Amino acid sequence: MASPVAEADDVRVRVAGKINLALRSGPRRADGYHELSTIFQAVSLYDEVVARWAEPGRITVTVTGDQAHLVPTDDTNLAVRAARLLRDLVATSEVGVALEIHKAIPVTGGMAGGSADAAAALLACAVLWDLDISPEEMRALGARLGADVPFCLAGGTALGADRGDQLVPVLTRGTYHWVLGFGEGELSTPAVFARFDELDLGGDGPAEVPSALMNALVSGDPVALGAALINDLQPAAVALRPALAEALDAGLELGAVGAIVSGSGPTVAFLAATEVEAIDLATQLSTRGLFRGVKRVQGPVAGARLLD
Repeated sequence: MASPVAEADDVRVRVAGKINLALRSGPRRADGYHELSTIFQAVSLYDEVVARWAEPGRITVTVTGDQAHLVPTDDTNLAVRAARLLRDLVATSEVGVALEIHKAIPVTGGMAGGSADAAAALLACAVLWDLDISPEEMRALGARLGADVPFCLAGGTALGADRGDQLVPVLTRGTYHWVLGFGEGELSTPAVFARFDELDLGGDGPAEVPSALMNALVSGDPVALGAALINDLQPAAVALRPALAEALDAGLELGAVGAIVSGSGPTVAFLAATEVEAIDLATQLSTRGLFRGVKRVQGPVAGARLLD
């Protein structure tokens, strides 16, 4: 373990949010989780996490940026939990860290914002503390924190199975242009899954990811991809937030080739055929008053990465 004096003053990590191009879910299992089959894509909406040396044994977090007031800064914060897990299981001496999170990914918005921060904290602390840990070991630790954390570390486009944490990279061609509509308020993932169960939408188990979606990714065809987007949680999210239905329809009317609730929502992702059409779509959606904010992004992008 290198000493604090020998290390840089801080370590900065940028981490991307995700959308689910397909999310198929079975009913609740005996362990409380749902069996999932999902296609993740990391997109260019980033949180930044900074790790600085602190007194041995002390782990703290401060949060700035969009919706920062909604993020806990106590021991329930996922980035704090990530640092504690890494310290307790990997560090060979007493270490501490002061974490700073700058938010851009929506909070409880269906884009894995908390999981992204946990992934960034794992990488930042591992570098700050000069720990001997492989990427595979880090992803395994991430899965203990949340099902989306391993993907947030990896990025790109991937097939997730089991809880979504068993990942296989997916071949994709080209760049996809998305317009994100950020809904007012939040939708908790447990609440959406609870309504999913109440509506009995799980059937006997998760359906397969559509082959048309996989073929579209291989060919790089955004129109075909837009037609194949599917989210089994979307009816549950719409039931809890009926305004999402109007938002989805509006994006399609304005020229999106696909529209989907991102994960458990309430963020809505609209796919445009080209960058020019994405610019136009973002402009038009911004005037409709359907969202607290609209953001144009691209995917796929890398997962958690160190910044110079």
